[in-house]
Amino acid sequence: MIDDGGEQLGVMAPQQALAIARSKGLDLVEVSPTAQPPVCRITDYGRYQYQEQKRTRQAKKHQKTIEIKEIKFRPKVDEHDYQFKKKHVERFLAHGDKVKATIFFRGREMAHPEFGRHILDRLVEELVEVATQETMPRMEGNQMHTILASKTVQRKRH
Repeated sequence: MIDDGGEQLGVMAPQQALAIARSKGLDLVEVSPTAQPPVCRITDYGRYQYQEQKRTRQAKKHQKTIEIKEIKFRPKVDEHDYQFKKKHVERFLAHGDKVKATIFFRGREMAHPEFGRHILDRLVEELVEVATQETMPRMEGNQMHTILASKTVQRKRH
């Protein structure tokens, strides 16, 4: 049992604690139900709810949500297109996002998945300083993909 001033009143029966709370014109709020014995506080319930909402909003504000950006390649990608898309991957990683690099196969290209594997291996090899490979390249249907994550978050996106 904790008083409205933050002072501990000790362990007591619920009826006794409720009587003390009512005599002060306040509510008896269970703060920690899993503790042995449960911890209760004498406070205004509306104010207690407001403080809890404020705490959760503050915790959400300081969270960093990590997005997964997807970059699609084809097995016969041109060198310029490859370099252009690689720069996009580097930019996404610099912002702290994860990148899903996907090779999209069509028709007879499915007969040679090693071309797509070569592109993904090259991408991972060239980005070894800035990224780590979270998943090994794997084939799902007509797509092969891998996920890359930044080694360090360098700056926050605005």
